[in-house]
Amino acid sequence: MNTMNRRALASRGFTLIELMLVLVILAVLATIVMRNFAGQSEKARVTTAKAQITNIAGALDSFEVDCGRFPTTEEGLVALMEQPGNSKGWAGPYLKQKIGNDPWGHPYIYKNPGQHNVKHFDVYSAGADGAEGTEDDVGNWNDESK
Repeated sequence: MNTMNRRALASRGFTLIELMLVLVILAVLATIVMRNFAGQSEKARVTTAKAQITNIAGALDSFEVDCGRFPTTEEGLVALMEQPGNSKGWAGPYLKQKIGNDPWGHPYIYKNPGQHNVKHFDVYSAGADGAEGTEDDVGNWNDESK
């Protein structure tokens, strides 16, 4: 093989160092992108929970207008979809779809009277940890969810 052919073959491929450099650059870029998006899914879940709580609270207000009272804690949020036995004036269902779980897979919690809204009701999600009364709870008493 002459010298010209060797140079042509050597210039066609990448060296190991060049490949490693490209991989390091891609890893750095991936790390930067992942840091920017890491908290976005949790923010989206909180936003979804707030929107759903606002929707449920609106349905509870409609129930109160029709029935003259809010559902009891025992009747729960089911009263928005199925008429409780002792409610005159019920004109539901008050929601188009059945109330599902919060974005973390836990059922929404309803209390009347509320602990946070003593003269009203509490509707909330226990948040990511699933435990009531912790910092990650999202409820209708938070200014952001109204």
